[in-house]
Amino acid sequence: MAALGAVKDAGGGKIDFPPELIAFIDEWKVKPGSLIMILHKTQETFGYIPRPAAEKLARLTGIPLARIYGVITFYHFFKTVKPGKFRISVCLGTACYLKGGQDLIEEARNILGLAEGGVTADGLFSIDPVRCVGCCGLAPVITVGTATYGKVTKDQLPEIIAKYKNG
Repeated sequence: MAALGAVKDAGGGKIDFPPELIAFIDEWKVKPGSLIMILHKTQETFGYIPRPAAEKLARLTGIPLARIYGVITFYHFFKTVKPGKFRISVCLGTACYLKGGQDLIEEARNILGLAEGGVTADGLFSIDPVRCVGCCGLAPVITVGTATYGKVTKDQLPEIIAKYKNG
């Protein structure tokens, strides 16, 4: 029998729910409208929400799995696929979009050979469009982890990507 916080992943391994996550779920599951808070905490714990974790959340909270997936798939913030080690977020807020944010996404995908929602074969990179990073005066903006790059051009992308690939 699996430990209280463990669930099997698709590969037959286990994904452990740390005690802090279980305590958070226990505290929040009784509050109305708590699902989004629980999903945020789960994604913070794993970096994404794997299916076994969603199934475990359904059992722990009594919320139907279909409802959990309805929320996960409605909000673009939630991920069901493990992101790359270096998550490249490209702002598509109004200022960034008008100054070429979509072109940056397409160029970065071309450089890395990624389809929408994909992760590089080495697990290093994924690309996500985001709505606004709050740096409109620096448009277009990308972030890689906690680093922010402003006034980015397509010509700068290979150098930015190489910094993470080689470093």
